[in-house]
Amino acid sequence: MPRPTRLLFASVLSVACVLAHAQSADDMNKANNPLAPTIGLNLQDQYVGSYYGLDDVDSNAFLLRGTLPHKALGLPQIFRYTLPVATSPNIAPKGRTTNIGDLNVFDVAVFKAGGVEIGIGPQLTVPSAGSDRTGTGKWQAGVATLVISPKPWGIIGGLVTWQRSFAGSRRRATQNNLQAQPLVIYNLPRGWYLRTTATWTWDLEGGTHYIPVGVGTGRVWRGKGGVTYNLFAEPQFTVARHGDGVPQFQLFFGLNMQFPM
Repeated sequence: MPRPTRLLFASVLSVACVLAHAQSADDMNKANNPLAPTIGLNLQDQYVGSYYGLDDVDSNAFLLRGTLPHKALGLPQIFRYTLPVATSPNIAPKGRTTNIGDLNVFDVAVFKAGGVEIGIGPQLTVPSAGSDRTGTGKWQAGVATLVISPKPWGIIGGLVTWQRSFAGSRRRATQNNLQAQPLVIYNLPRGWYLRTTATWTWDLEGGTHYIPVGVGTGRVWRGKGGVTYNLFAEPQFTVARHGDGVPQFQLFFGLNMQFPM
């Protein structure tokens, strides 16, 4: 993991331990609910420590992610964007590079059915990468679906996305990807919680897939001005896969912020 990233995470964790106070179950669930109607800014990092079939290489993706609630056609909606700054594996002869990756956005209309919240809508990936090694070179479109069920003890749910390329560089590979992210949050006292949120990925064009399982922890606290902070770390280990070049071990961590409307 890059040293600046480690130092930033350690510093924020120290502040969280000092400032955290007891949070209600509703506050905890709202901080971890991707369908919560709040303005969000997330500073997240996905570090891949090892790959199957690739000796002694790693990679990293810093994710600038945000959410914006709004209404369209009379329906409440959540718009989410993700812009990565990716560091590619150090593989000869090209070596390592760091650059902006592809921008991904989706906009889901939010419905409620009993105690379950459902979001569904289109998603789009823009080939904004600054290097061939940090992006696909393809425009991609598809659909995103979220199902979230808040409970007194936490949250259970998941995010499923599918997208396929429809334009872009002809010399780059066709993209056809399916991802599923189960989400389980278990609330603990004093703002702490346990989490498992690893993303399962199927490359439908290349015929590879990998299924990681994560177990992590996080802490929620409220700062000045009513801003809610959510700091977390989750090691993830791949337990099933087909094909080489897929992650074996990952560390997903970050700081999520929710701003009052």
